[in-house]
Amino acid sequence: MPQNAITSAYIHIPFCKSKCKYCSFVSTENIDKKTGYLYSLLKEIDYYYAGEQLKTLYIGGGTPSVMEIDELSKILSKFSFTSNAEITIEVNPNDITEEYSDGLKQLGFNRVSMGAQSFDDNILKIIGRRHSSEEIYKAFEILRNSKFENISLDLIYGLPTQTIKIFENDLKQIISLGVEHLSLYGLKIDEGCYFYQHTPENIPDEDAQADMYLMAGEITKQNGYNHYEISNYSKSSYNSKHNTNYWKCGGYYGFGLSAHGYTGEIRYSNTTDMTRYLDSPTSRDFGKFLTKQEMLEERIFLGFRLEEGVNVSEINQLFNIDFDEKYKNILKKYTNSGHIIKTNNGYKLSDERENNGFLISNIILSEFIE
Repeated sequence: MPQNAITSAYIHIPFCKSKCKYCSFVSTENIDKKTGYLYSLLKEIDYYYAGEQLKTLYIGGGTPSVMEIDELSKILSKFSFTSNAEITIEVNPNDITEEYSDGLKQLGFNRVSMGAQSFDDNILKIIGRRHSSEEIYKAFEILRNSKFENISLDLIYGLPTQTIKIFENDLKQIISLGVEHLSLYGLKIDEGCYFYQHTPENIPDEDAQADMYLMAGEITKQNGYNHYEISNYSKSSYNSKHNTNYWKCGGYYGFGLSAHGYTGEIRYSNTTDMTRYLDSPTSRDFGKFLTKQEMLEERIFLGFRLEEGVNVSEINQLFNIDFDEKYKNILKKYTNSGHIIKTNNGYKLSDERENNGFLISNIILSEFIE
């Protein structure tokens, strides 16, 4: 297999039965377009997919679990996989029935990412989620009964009315369930979401949100999870292979409305307009050859997201630079402050409570951009 062969693919399913109030992703409640969308999606895959054996496939959204089992089967049948491929689908808790869960397993999905967001029923209502905390537990049990051994849950911190105590309870529920993986995101109110036009009250301030983030690191670590990336925690051997490929600057296909892809030289994206996508699913909306400087900055930016940090010798070899010399002022500034730590291979952001580099990562990483 060529060294630059693409071995990962992301597929976007843009449909939702209802839109969450914090969501600014490209999605639609017009589920009646699902059949036409599937036809266009399969056409795009046929056009671009070159038959590589995929190591990872990730179906995200939107809400992929609005798709029927036979519709998902049509998608998966287009691809070839390695024997140990990681095949992930995002689901909403109240879409999971025994029949649906068993169907996912039989199709070949071996990893499920479930959007819990909170275990507080009042908060779930405020943010527009269509499930209850009870349905999270029920869905998790059903997935386990279908022999899913790799389940990831999403949580959000900084939600309206969320206190430190409420968030601590969310983390305890994660631990009690024994999920293999946790993705944790701070609330972001971006243009295009309901909260952008209708600002909610009682959002925790920055100090409270920082405390929540630090608490997550401490509680997960105490219970055997590895904080392997800024927003992700896993038990041993359950790091997301698909997302790790992103962070390692690996190539990947992006199929579907608004999907992004990377060939190793070109970053591209599909249109965000449903009508345009249905009419012309093989047309790219945007494509850009990355300059060497842009590739370097991406490798630094993404590398520092990882707990292992950036590998200096690897970067020096790839880009013919002296990393320590080129960035000596930035490195000196933040190693002296304790936010960046020297490692055997290079540098990483500190994950300690004091001088936590992850908390101010945007500030630090912006200084590496020319």
